[in-house]
Amino acid sequence: MAIKIFIDQGHNPQNPNAGAEANGLREQDITYDIGVRLAALLNGNPNFEARLSRNSPEEVLGTSNATSLQARVYGANSWGADFFISLHCNSSEIAEASGSEAFVFRMESPAYEMGLRILEGLNYATGLENRGVFVRPTLYVLRATEMPSVLVEMGYITNVHDATLMVEDPQSFARGIYNGILLFYGLL
Repeated sequence: MAIKIFIDQGHNPQNPNAGAEANGLREQDITYDIGVRLAALLNGNPNFEARLSRNSPEEVLGTSNATSLQARVYGANSWGADFFISLHCNSSEIAEASGSEAFVFRMESPAYEMGLRILEGLNYATGLENRGVFVRPTLYVLRATEMPSVLVEMGYITNVHDATLMVEDPQSFARGIYNGILLFYGLL
């Protein structure tokens, strides 16, 4: 029986729920691309079955921020996913801020362990600093999903190096997250 991984490419191509913009880039475009690549890696491995929240770059989920988030959670819950992974790009007013971090609902959970492994994989594949896993029970996609969920901030769109890396080598981010998932399941 394949492990079902639901990959949420954070944000919509336009409002409602559009993402951060910096350095001439849009978060929603980066998360879409890396999500498609991650799903391809997972679906190429017979141990996994992956589904995406957005199946085309133009797909808009929901008619408000709330219904956009609800649509993502509903997709994972109704499918009966084993894990929910939401992809995002961080932003900061501090241009030097760099690295990857993850958010989970609570520390004593499979999600926390998955977050640790994903950050290890990202650090190894991209060279970006591992900023750690943080507990954020207020995030809707972490509290409303019926399965363990991790929100991954892959890198800073406001940092020229991070942003350039995410756009010019998206495969390294997909591969890093994929390897983290393999590590979590003891398959690497």
